[in-house]
Amino acid sequence: MATSRTRLRRFPEHGSHDPADVAAVLDAAFVCHLGVVRDGWPMVVPTTYARSGDTLFVHGSVASQSLRAGGSGQPVCVTVTLVDGVVIARSVFNHSINYRCAMVYGVPRALDGDEKLEALRCLVERIVPGQWGYARQPSERELAQTTVLALSLEEASVKISEGPPDDGQGPDGELAVWAGVLPLRTSPGTPVADPSLAGGITLPAHLAGWRP
Repeated sequence: MATSRTRLRRFPEHGSHDPADVAAVLDAAFVCHLGVVRDGWPMVVPTTYARSGDTLFVHGSVASQSLRAGGSGQPVCVTVTLVDGVVIARSVFNHSINYRCAMVYGVPRALDGDEKLEALRCLVERIVPGQWGYARQPSERELAQTTVLALSLEEASVKISEGPPDDGQGPDGELAVWAGVLPLRTSPGTPVADPSLAGGITLPAHLAGWRP
């Protein structure tokens, strides 16, 4: 939804408030930055997250200052950014980054009981599908040590920058300087087993086939 906070003022043609566009960016990344005000000062903390429908879940330790602030009725801002490439132009002024960014505003609520457990399942399955049913699930003590916040995606926007440098049609287009895009992608490497792993335990199929 477009509000005074999410209204796109600079290059609005690169942005959207469409929930489907917001979801597409959120579903493509693993880490968000949670922004809160703590004791009069801004605090921005990276954390993992998951989306379920029109709700965003973030989690961390009950000792986390940012999560305590977010769960106390204070407004927060959550951002997610993916870098897709470095744009190399003919002039240093026109160098830039191709990116996809989502920004969400709202007042989150702290979860408990079955809602909290389901949100944690969503978080685990978002990062490694199949792991929730494979690994041991959280104990009551571990649940008590974890905070999970739920934030509505009602007030959100996305902005996307893509394509080649924009100086090819101007005077700099005549320069004998290479210009284009250096793409950036996240790709999985070879799994590395825990040195203390007991013998005979093989890599399960859902991890062997994992892709971001």
